[in-house]
Amino acid sequence: MCGIVAGVSGRNVVPVLVQGLARLEYRGYDSCGVAVYVQGPDPAASGLRRARSTSRVAELAIQLEASGTSAGSDRLEGSLGIAHTRWATHGAPSVGNAHPHFSHGPGPDGSQRPGRVALVHNGIIENHDELRARLQARGYVFTSQTDTEVIAHLVDSLYDGDLFDAVKAAVLQLHGAFAIAVFCKDEPQRLVGARAGSPLVLGVGHDGQEYFLASDAMALAGVTDQIVYLEEGDLVDVQLGKYWIVDKAQKAVAAPQRPVRTVHAHSGAAELGPYRHYMQKEIFEQPRAIADTLEGIEGIVPELFDQQMNHAPGSNAARVFAKIDSVLILACGTSYYSGCTAKYWLESIARVPTQVEVASEYRYRDSVPNPQTLVVTISQSGETADTLAALRHAQAQGMDHTLTICNVATSAMVRECSLAYVTRAGVEIGVASTKAFTTQLAGLFLLTLALAQAKGRLSEEQEQQHLKAMRHLPAALQAVLALEPQIIGWSEDFAKKENALFLGRGLHYPIAMEGALKLKEITYIHAEAYAAGELKHGPLALVTSEMPVVTVAPNDALLEKLKSNLHEVRARGGVLYVLADADTRIESAQDMHVIRMPEHYGALSPLLHVVPLQLLAYHTACARGTDVDKPRNLAKSVTVE
Repeated sequence: MCGIVAGVSGRNVVPVLVQGLARLEYRGYDSCGVAVYVQGPDPAASGLRRARSTSRVAELAIQLEASGTSAGSDRLEGSLGIAHTRWATHGAPSVGNAHPHFSHGPGPDGSQRPGRVALVHNGIIENHDELRARLQARGYVFTSQTDTEVIAHLVDSLYDGDLFDAVKAAVLQLHGAFAIAVFCKDEPQRLVGARAGSPLVLGVGHDGQEYFLASDAMALAGVTDQIVYLEEGDLVDVQLGKYWIVDKAQKAVAAPQRPVRTVHAHSGAAELGPYRHYMQKEIFEQPRAIADTLEGIEGIVPELFDQQMNHAPGSNAARVFAKIDSVLILACGTSYYSGCTAKYWLESIARVPTQVEVASEYRYRDSVPNPQTLVVTISQSGETADTLAALRHAQAQGMDHTLTICNVATSAMVRECSLAYVTRAGVEIGVASTKAFTTQLAGLFLLTLALAQAKGRLSEEQEQQHLKAMRHLPAALQAVLALEPQIIGWSEDFAKKENALFLGRGLHYPIAMEGALKLKEITYIHAEAYAAGELKHGPLALVTSEMPVVTVAPNDALLEKLKSNLHEVRARGGVLYVLADADTRIESAQDMHVIRMPEHYGALSPLLHVVPLQLLAYHTACARGTDVDKPRNLAKSVTVE
């Protein structure tokens, strides 16, 4: 979702901005743009210039390259600039609504002056209607439907020769979540950034003589690996050769409080290679991702979760795990389904009562806080706005024992939780999460074992059995990936359908939900998942020969119950597609398509059964010709509520 890149330098920053936008494309967007301060031969010829597009970044780059080639036009280049990829929230995708936005304010004589302030913004301003009305009354002209344009006008209205002071005053009037980068034509070597609820980083480049702002360190890969992570409420004033930061209390921040970190965010992992799509590449990277996530683990110890950036005294995992009496999992989307799977593990193996909440709902309902609860957040990016807000809500309720399962070691989620397990899925480009999901499951299973050990519920023999099974996961996943040709056969049937039903029981019900989500995300086929025992309580009414029913059928304690559910579908003329363990004695028939899994994998079976469902969604999307990696209306990193 929405990406920011900005910079001030002694060189032309436009190539850096465009390269940064290209690196942020994976987040999802529907328009993009660049604005710079163009230095002309005299003040009258200098000012703000921009290019915007509702196409891809590559088209914007062509537009920028063509600037200045026609008579009377300026080449769009400069040493101060901002750029943005926008995912529409307020106002439809259009050039007029695309960022960057310029202010259009009244001059001293009441006439409209040329744009003075240029701004890009991630997030949502909740009081934009109120601010818009106030600014319109003062003579500001709005040319877009966005909430972002309000900020540009507001900064302009407060500007009195010092951009930092104007931004500092403006953010006090904003309600909502935002990360902004802004410059003013009257100060052509100055860039100001601010963040509240949305991520923003500062990049230090070329011996400290140039600086960049970005919503993601990856945007600056190849430009600088020296990154300062701005904290909630920070404002940063960036000038040629220097910068300074003030915190949410508007007090100056000393350098040790916001250290410069070396972040190797190079984009080699983002190269497609021989694969047709990133999603396909990431599905096949799962054996490696699981191996990397489990690398170096010789035994289950609480210290595995002491990998936090800010170690608060007294909050080490061993002490926390011994005292907590319940677990609360907060997550969204695919991460929520990994949490639902973990609930079965935590309650059956660790014997710890566990509640799983949709993060966007949890913070808005009255709940009963328990200070002895371990609050677990799950996020691929570590910047998911709803999950961060839910975490902060839990902390405000007095629940201080917090842990995150996250794929980005430098993310806000890791910084704000006292404990962490950082997965090693690597960069995930496809919007539909695959390897991030399975590595989350691996991390959550390790958490289950660590809690079981802390509570005295895991013998040494059991621990070794579980570790042996986990070490075998990469090889087991390779065997599952070999089923791809059979799944392609299924996808040819699914490509002709508009609805599908997914069934699972027990530990595999969340896997059925994840399979349905994958199908709807990238194929646009309406898919629903149910606990198979609920079939006769409503969903059976939907079953016809045109409603394929996908069933996850491991050889576990619920197998015989599940077979009864399969008979119910067949009796109503339904067509079944079953992922069955080899020893389930479920046989193929005209209305029963069976793919046999290589082996039964016990408690870790969900990690194997989800892979065919990922492949089914992928190949069905290919057959239907949809945009697999950038499905319509969706973004990779959801950084707004």
